[in-house]
Amino acid sequence: MMPLSLADIGEENTVKKIGGSPEVKKHLENLGFVVGGNVTVVTSLGGNVIVNVKGSRVAISEEMARKIMI
Repeated sequence: MMPLSLADIGEENTVKKIGGSPEVKKHLENLGFVVGGNVTVVTSLGGNVIVNVKGSRVAISEEMARKIMI
């Protein structure tokens, strides 16, 4: 298991665990990050990570990406 922030660009990964406070977990869940779901890192720009999740592109901070384990 490793954080999403370390994932290779273009590689599809499966979410294994989401860390952080209950508020952070709920926020990430609302964006589509759920355990067992697939995510693909599109690019990493200036501390932000852009990912494809459930057919949508979502930008999250690197700090948030570190809470998503793949």
